[in-house]
Amino acid sequence: MNLSDLKYSAEHEWVAIDGDVVTVGITDYAAEALGDVVFVDIPEEGSDVQAGSVVGEVESTKSVSDLFSPVTGTVSDVNEAISESPELVNSDPFGQGWLFKVSGGQLAEDLMDRDAYLKLTAE
Repeated sequence: MNLSDLKYSAEHEWVAIDGDVVTVGITDYAAEALGDVVFVDIPEEGSDVQAGSVVGEVESTKSVSDLFSPVTGTVSDVNEAISESPELVNSDPFGQGWLFKVSGGQLAEDLMDRDAYLKLTAE
């Protein structure tokens, strides 16, 4: 996955667009800031999500953080591996650590490209 092809939210989620399917995960910056992820609560397949709304949470040894959806639509797939191995969010946030997919969704209007996101996290 080319990180430059992704879009990013100010809440540290990333989206990968493949046709009409949008894959959502949290960024390496967020995973590192959270510390060791021990539990991830993600929306269920078939549930509707709204861009900008809280759709779950990510729990680490340090804290619990809300998970926001960067897309509006219906969840078409969830990463079952995250339930058994939440540490994938830390070890491979842009690969095996993806969280959920939305089909035919509408992206949030305030998503950033990689350069803008890196500028945001450098502040």
